[in-house]
Amino acid sequence: MIRSKLPFPAEHVVEDRDLRASGSPAPRRNFVVHILIPSLLCLLYGAQCAWFIGTQSMTADEPEHIAAGLDAWRHGEFRSWDDQPPLARLLFALPLLDTNWRFETVAGEIEPIRPGPESWAWRARPVNVLLGFLLAGLLWTTARRRFSAGAANFALALFVFSPALIAHFSVAAIDGVATLLIFATALQVARWRRQPSFAETLLLGLVLGGLLLAKFHTLPLFALAMGVVLLHKPHASLLKPWAWNWRAMVIVFASAFFTVWAGYFFHVSRVTFQPGQVTATFSGYSPPLVQHLPVSFHAKVYIPACEYLTGFGNVVHHSWVRGHRSFFLGEVSQRGGWKLYFPVVILLKWPTTVLLLAAAMLALTARRRLIWPADFRVLMLFPAVFFFFAVFSRINIGDRHILPIYPFVLLACAALWEYARRQRALQALLLAAVLAQAADCLRYAPDYLSYFNVFVRPERSYMLLSDSNLDWGQGLIALRRYEQQRPGEELHLAYFGRVRPSLYGIRAAPLEETDRVTGTVVVSATHLTGQYLRNPSSYHWVLQYPRKIILNHTLHVFDVPREPHPHQQSELGSGKM
Repeated sequence: MIRSKLPFPAEHVVEDRDLRASGSPAPRRNFVVHILIPSLLCLLYGAQCAWFIGTQSMTADEPEHIAAGLDAWRHGEFRSWDDQPPLARLLFALPLLDTNWRFETVAGEIEPIRPGPESWAWRARPVNVLLGFLLAGLLWTTARRRFSAGAANFALALFVFSPALIAHFSVAAIDGVATLLIFATALQVARWRRQPSFAETLLLGLVLGGLLLAKFHTLPLFALAMGVVLLHKPHASLLKPWAWNWRAMVIVFASAFFTVWAGYFFHVSRVTFQPGQVTATFSGYSPPLVQHLPVSFHAKVYIPACEYLTGFGNVVHHSWVRGHRSFFLGEVSQRGGWKLYFPVVILLKWPTTVLLLAAAMLALTARRRLIWPADFRVLMLFPAVFFFFAVFSRINIGDRHILPIYPFVLLACAALWEYARRQRALQALLLAAVLAQAADCLRYAPDYLSYFNVFVRPERSYMLLSDSNLDWGQGLIALRRYEQQRPGEELHLAYFGRVRPSLYGIRAAPLEETDRVTGTVVVSATHLTGQYLRNPSSYHWVLQYPRKIILNHTLHVFDVPREPHPHQQSELGSGKM
C-alpha cells in the first residue's frame, strides 16, 4: 500500500515471498513476528497501565464520570450529566453495578464514599485499559495489512511507550474512548470505500453512532464521514447531486441515529412551546428544563435522545463562546483560545522520538520517496479536520484534547519501517529510536500523565502548561506515602483536585489562598499557575523558599522556616507568570 523508490522495495518483496515458500525458517519467524513480539509488547503496555492505576489517585474528572454512569444504569438519568455523551460513562460503571457502593455530592463535587476511591479506581479504570488494548490491536492490524508485520510491531512499540496513551487509557475519563472511536471510524470509512456493501454500510453507521456517543467534539468528524459517503460515486460528477450516494447516506445516518438513541436508553422527551417560554421534560429524576425564548406560538413535540441535543448546545457555548479558564506559557486566561496552544502542546508533550520520526516521514513524502494511496489520504483527513477544530476551540486544558491525532501519526510512522526494510543501518536506527522512546517514557514512570519531553525540566514544567497536561489531581497516593515516611511532620496542602485528600488518608491541613504558614507546605502545580484561583498569584509566595521535593511530578513541597527568610528571587520574578 506504500510505494518507495528503488533500490529498496522490489527486491524485498521477492525475497520475502521466496522465504515463505522455502518452508524452513518461515513458521518460526512468523511466530516471532506475528505472535511473540506483539504479545510481549502488549504485556508491557498492560503492566505500565496497572502500575499507573495503583500509584495515581483519582483525577479531577473521574468521580463525575463514574457517578454519571451509575446514575444512568440505576435511574435512567442523563440530563444531570449532559456535559458529555454517556458511552464511556456507561462502560466505566459496568463493573460497579453488582455493588452497593455509593457516592455523595459535597460542595458541588462528587466523592466516592463507600468504599474509598482506590477501590473505585481499580473497578472502573481497567475498562479503559481494555479499550487501550483494542486501539493497539486496530493499529497493529492496520499497519500489518497496509505495510508488514515488522512495520506493525514498530508502530505498536511506539504505542506501548507513549506516556499519553498509557495515562489516558488508565483513567476513567472519556478521552480514550473518543480516541478509539475516531480511529475506528476512519478505518471503517476507508474500508467502506473499498467495499460499499450493505453490511459495511450498516457497520459504518453503527461505528458512527458510537463516535457520537463518545464525545461531543466528534461531531465534525461525523459530518466528514457522511460527506465521504455521500460523494463516493466513482463514475458520477460532483456537480450532479441526484447521482450522489443518497441511499447509502440514509442507511448510515439511520443506523447512527438508532445507536445514539439506544445509548440514551430510547428516551423520548416532551418539548412544549408557549409564548416566551420553552419547556423540556426528561426521563429520570431531572426537573423540567425551562428556557425563556422569543417564541409566540403553542406547540408540543417529542424528541428522541433530547439529552444529547441539550448537552451539545451547552458544550458548543462552552467551547466557542464562554471558553474555559486556561494557562499557557506563563499566562492565565479566563477564556482560553490561544491558536498556538495545541501546536506547542505537541512539541512539549509528545515524545521527541515520535516528532522526529513524523518529520522524517513528512520529508520522505515531500521528496516523493513515500507515495500514499488514495484511501490512506482519506484516512488522514480525520486527524487533519480534528486538529483544525481543536486549534479554534477555547478549551485549552490538556493534550488529551488532541490525543485522537496520535494513533494516526504512529500509523504513518510505520511506513518508515517499510521504507527501511532493505537497509540494515536504517532498521537499526529505527530500533534505536524505539529504545530511546522507551527510556524517555520510563523517566516519568509511573507518573505518565505528567510527562514532558527531555527538553523540559520537571521543576519548570508548571511554568509552561498545567491542568491535565501536568497536574490533574493524581498525586495523593504519593503524598500519603510521603506522610507515612515522616509521621511527625506537619503539612499544609493546597491541592488541585475534586476528591477530598482525607479519603486517601491524607492528614495535611488545607491551605487556603489567603493563608500564610510555616513548616512544610505542599502546593499542586496547577495552583502554582493560578489557573483556577481567584488571584492567580495566591501561592507564589512559597516560591521564595527552598523546594524540598516534587511528589508525583505534580506536588511541590516547600520548606517554609519559622524565622523570617531572606527574600530570594523566585522563578516567577515578582509573582507574575
